[in-house]
Amino acid sequence: MWTKGHRPKARLVARLWSSKPPEPSRPVPSAQLRPQDYVRRRRQEREENILSAQHDKVGDQTLNWSEIPKVAYTAQTPAGTKKDTSLPFPSAYSPDYVESCWYQWWEKEGFFNPDQHERLPHRVDQTFSLCIPPPNVTGTLHLGHALTVAVQDALVRWRRMQGHRVLWVPGCDHAGIATQTVVERRLLRDKGKRRQDFTREEFLQEVWKWKNEKGEEIYHQLRGLGASLDWSRACFTMDPGFSRAVTEAFVRLCDSGLIYRSDGLVNWSCALQSAISDIEVETRDVSGPTLMSVPGYENKVEFGTMFTFAYPVEGHDGEVAVSTTRPETMLGDVAVAVHPDDPRYQTFHGLLCKHPFTNKLIPIITDTMVDMDMGTGAVKVTPAHDFMDFQLSQKHSLPRPSVISGDGTMEPLCGQWLEGVKRFDARQLVVNALVEKKLFRGKKNHTMTLPICSRSGDIIEPLLRKQWFVRCDTMAMKAIEAVEDGQLEIIPHYYTKMWKNWLSSISDWCVSRQLWWGHQIPAYQVQLPNSTTEEEELWVWGRSEEEARQRAAVKYGVSPEHITLRQDPDVLDTWFSSALFPFTMLGWPEKTPDLQRFYPNSLLETGSDLIFFWVARMVMLGSELTGQLPFKQVLFHSLVRDKYGRKMSKSLGNVIDPLDVMHGASLQRLQEKVKEGNLDPKEQLVALKAQSSDYPNGIPQCGTDALRFALCSHNMQGGPISLSVSQVILFRNFCNKMWQTLRFTLGVVGENTPVGTLEETTPLNSMERWICSRLYSTVVQCEQAFEAYELHNVTSALFSFWLYNLCDVYLESVKPVLKQNEGVEVLTDKDHSSNTKQEARTVLYHCVSLSLALFSPFMPFITEELWQRLQPFRPGATAQTSLCLQPYPRSTQLAHWYFPEEEKDFLLVQNVVRVARFLRAQCGLVKERPVMWAVCSPSQAQTLLRFGSAVWTLSQISSLQIYCPDQDGHLPSVHSTAPPAGCLVGVVDHTCQLHLHIQSAVDIEQLIRHLSQRKDTLLPKLEKSLCKLQSSNNPTKTPADIRQRMENKVSVLQQELKTIEDRIKVLQETQSKG
Repeated sequence: MWTKGHRPKARLVARLWSSKPPEPSRPVPSAQLRPQDYVRRRRQEREENILSAQHDKVGDQTLNWSEIPKVAYTAQTPAGTKKDTSLPFPSAYSPDYVESCWYQWWEKEGFFNPDQHERLPHRVDQTFSLCIPPPNVTGTLHLGHALTVAVQDALVRWRRMQGHRVLWVPGCDHAGIATQTVVERRLLRDKGKRRQDFTREEFLQEVWKWKNEKGEEIYHQLRGLGASLDWSRACFTMDPGFSRAVTEAFVRLCDSGLIYRSDGLVNWSCALQSAISDIEVETRDVSGPTLMSVPGYENKVEFGTMFTFAYPVEGHDGEVAVSTTRPETMLGDVAVAVHPDDPRYQTFHGLLCKHPFTNKLIPIITDTMVDMDMGTGAVKVTPAHDFMDFQLSQKHSLPRPSVISGDGTMEPLCGQWLEGVKRFDARQLVVNALVEKKLFRGKKNHTMTLPICSRSGDIIEPLLRKQWFVRCDTMAMKAIEAVEDGQLEIIPHYYTKMWKNWLSSISDWCVSRQLWWGHQIPAYQVQLPNSTTEEEELWVWGRSEEEARQRAAVKYGVSPEHITLRQDPDVLDTWFSSALFPFTMLGWPEKTPDLQRFYPNSLLETGSDLIFFWVARMVMLGSELTGQLPFKQVLFHSLVRDKYGRKMSKSLGNVIDPLDVMHGASLQRLQEKVKEGNLDPKEQLVALKAQSSDYPNGIPQCGTDALRFALCSHNMQGGPISLSVSQVILFRNFCNKMWQTLRFTLGVVGENTPVGTLEETTPLNSMERWICSRLYSTVVQCEQAFEAYELHNVTSALFSFWLYNLCDVYLESVKPVLKQNEGVEVLTDKDHSSNTKQEARTVLYHCVSLSLALFSPFMPFITEELWQRLQPFRPGATAQTSLCLQPYPRSTQLAHWYFPEEEKDFLLVQNVVRVARFLRAQCGLVKERPVMWAVCSPSQAQTLLRFGSAVWTLSQISSLQIYCPDQDGHLPSVHSTAPPAGCLVGVVDHTCQLHLHIQSAVDIEQLIRHLSQRKDTLLPKLEKSLCKLQSSNNPTKTPADIRQRMENKVSVLQQELKTIEDRIKVLQETQSKG
């Protein structure tokens, strides 16, 4: 076995094989660096947790939800015309109502076309361009797509609202293997025919027919997600223009020597009879003998067994025993490798072994790559069927005979007894023959990882094939330098190390695929007059057969008419055409206006799992073919996992379909989808159990906006994103909160008096100044977070402002003011002059309107619906278009709304309200409004007086009395006497206490219990704070301001504990007297 330093972990026994053998030092993703037994154990623990119903300890609890009434938009609105928002406002939020009609109108009006930029009053001379990672034409949405769309669309809409010229190009990948597989299955089902029953041209007609019928589905789903793509520029990788660009790229790379033809070891699917990409290889762990279905076999095949057999040493009495999970490949063994320091084989160095079936002598070689602690310490070397063995053959100049053909049967080289036998049937025949020759040394259970073709379910076979390869080393070094020089920025920056390590040891890239659907390789095998089949292959390439003929004539000095050409029947790897997407979508190789204006792209945003398969290849080919990097920044988002931390995968049955979240799905439908998949029985059981536990009532309809907002609320630059449906439900409920806020706002601004403009609105009252300043600070947060691509900080700031500042505080505090004509009691003081109501209406209108604009990039449907309903009340209302074209709020625009002192002072008000509500809860007060005394410092008294109406309203008290024990001068409305005895006391901070004067009957025993529980909570907090304070005695280590905050915290805790103890003592005395 190979040494740990050289063993490619998951790649040893059943590798995620690359197109060419990986260098021993090549880094693999961090998940693969972990020991395989650890990975298996963690996976097993997760499965056991699910099956034992302990899943509630992981993530959120079982999903509980209530169905919301569905409201349909029923107005007759022709497709593409603007929705009628003058209709009565529904009483509650309904995704069906909100999401109808808007997208068709946006698209028809061309709002997503960069030409719209010229009509924007707030336009700036800046361009923002990017492409969507082209999804497979066969695909349906999964949460990875949804996350990509949510993130990219938020950035695109933000830049468009900033006035940038924005281009976001949609595209679709032809998905060679996936599409050909789908069509082959369809033909077999509908017509009972296989691909081989058609000519190539006939089969391709069937594929195009399928594409024209089904190929637009992924575009409809992207529209459903609200993606503001410029559909007029949509491109498909098999479009004529794109195909010409692929041919041009191949020819140029061949001309520059960067594409060559050679023997190479590739991932091979015998079922597809094609090489496949690394990303199309999945793995399955087996911990011992396991029966598995394999395409082409009637009976299941056993895996998870290690076989040991012996090679007799020629001219010696000894033998060398080797272990393998694939004895059928031993017909291709060309050597036995041992570690040079292994004492067991010191006497065998340089000797020969005799092959038991071919009688050929094979050498015993030494190499430090061998792990002498694994198995017998001796390794059979089969270069044509193992990547590491292939490396050894290069190192030791060994031959590479192939013993398994492309269809998975044994080659004639193996002898008549095996020729034409299927590889896994040959396995047992070889073992039986070894037993017969008395060379079999036994078998044992073996834990291993099998590579499986994701398209066919076949077990991957490494095969040696003549293929076309892209020479990557020079281009890779340029890609490394681009990052090191700062020309290309990778975000998050920790991916730069992985980028450098992988590209530093990159292997050449096999781009040949043995398919019919795809870009046929524009290379031609040349047959010259009087040539023989034994001669070396001659190849030329060209943009057309005629060009290739002319090239061949020049190259080989033969008249063109005497040359016979045969085009390579293979097609190019789908990832080759995908790597050209950033510039080909803009018209390359032609120098189109789009290419000159939008290339290089501003940004490439995609999942971190595509850093090598797609991003690195785009950078290499883009730089080589255009002379420029394809984009200036790369932004990677984390992968979406389920709430148990497992990667979402069809093979696990844990994929959440975003359409099910957007539109809702019953448990029955969810489980039908699992059963429709080709899952292992155990995996199916785990998947069904998890669904039954997590979604006993199915998934409710949450709507597109809630899903998008939930996805963007995760830190996409951090660890894996564990999205649970309960989070989406939270934001669905938040959408209803926004809806109800608009209903209230329309009721307020719908009066005759017009609201003032934003520029002329300078709030005078305390609460208005506070909410305006909070909005200004929120805009600043959004600006900073958007620029850093920290969308979770944007969503957090917006959610907090709307819910906790606007709704919970401001609206509740000003409702009495706004409803004073309705007989609602209003606190009358200097804070509420005759202009207070008008000022509150204007401030509320602008806060809501600006907030909707802030939310728009994340929640395009509900914000458009609500914003349009506000427009009739807009100051100086003119004909408005769409919210998506309005200016995104800027802090400079709101500089006159920044009142930092109000924000700072209001923190005291919030703490007072919090303590007051806590005291009310302790007493069990519901409707009663007691008198409250605040014993505080003079500066605090001034703050409470300024915000008196807010304290009075939010604390639900009948009046606020203020007492300042240390008052030097006279403050209006401040009492000179202390609060009465017997009040319930709460501590706000070390200088402020609240005394709630309760006159109604109080359950003393319950109050004592509440106070005792509070005391038990505070004691450990005080102990912890005292420990921190004592450890911070060194002034050089702890700054003075931090130590001061720690001392204040200790003081507050000590004071509150003393107050509680005194209060308990008084209550106990009262109880004993009673």
